[in-house]
Amino acid sequence: MGKYVDIFIHSFGDYAHYLWQEVTLSASYKEWYANYFYGLIFISGLFFLWELMSPWRRGQKPIRKDFWLDVFYMFFNFFLFWLIIYNAVSNVVVEVFKTFCVELGFANGIALKIESLPLFLKLLFAFVIKDFIHWNVHRLLHRVSFLWQFHKLHHSVQEMGFAAHLRFHWIEIVIYNSIQYIPMAILGFGLDEYFVVHMFALFVGHFNHSNVKLSLGPLKYIFNNPQMHLWHHAKEIPEKNGVNFGLTLSCWDYLFGTAYMPSENAEEELGFKDIERYPKGFFGQMFYPFRSYSKK
Repeated sequence: MGKYVDIFIHSFGDYAHYLWQEVTLSASYKEWYANYFYGLIFISGLFFLWELMSPWRRGQKPIRKDFWLDVFYMFFNFFLFWLIIYNAVSNVVVEVFKTFCVELGFANGIALKIESLPLFLKLLFAFVIKDFIHWNVHRLLHRVSFLWQFHKLHHSVQEMGFAAHLRFHWIEIVIYNSIQYIPMAILGFGLDEYFVVHMFALFVGHFNHSNVKLSLGPLKYIFNNPQMHLWHHAKEIPEKNGVNFGLTLSCWDYLFGTAYMPSENAEEELGFKDIERYPKGFFGQMFYPFRSYSKK
């Protein structure tokens, strides 16, 4: 037990030091190419300029409704939440899982085989597996009533823009990472593969939510895009449990019959029923799912 307490306590300082090195570009921070902080800023800046120069919805302001709230969510969900508690708890859980596997005598032959693959195939394999897991988790967020109360936050966006990508409740981080960790760990994917896959997913996620239009041609059946994802956020859709659940890849929706894009209507009304009653501020949105579900 003492080992896990030590991991929990030291995780706060370790992550704070790591984050400080990222932000300050410390000389001791060697892996400049694996910098989440400035990677997020760079990708966000690209899409802000793209929306500014070639907006799909020309009547929508560059600093749209709730833009600054979404920017706050980007940094809260990527960094502050991890600093406050998540990194410490996840480190303990990971160590418990590793200890459990050792005690069972678990020999990971699958991981050894994947490790021998060329880098490109390892990245492709990690990307496809991770995205398919996320597609299934996303469906759960819509179809399980308790989880939908948390996911509502992401659907409270009424004017779409790139920063809306990361407007979500911190509980979703716990859900996604908890469900994906065991299969990804068993398959033997490390931090290097995860970083590359994660940054690509971040880029496509920003693209899906952005106020831009880009014709992908046949690639629209593989990759998600703003025209398709807008219908996921539409206020009125034929399926009460949602459509277009793909995060990076759209192919899962076409394969499993959840794809829906009747038109490329840039002005489709977004949100959900009774959205006007939904809290407008950060703290109200954080506590809403717990209050809402406790009333049932």
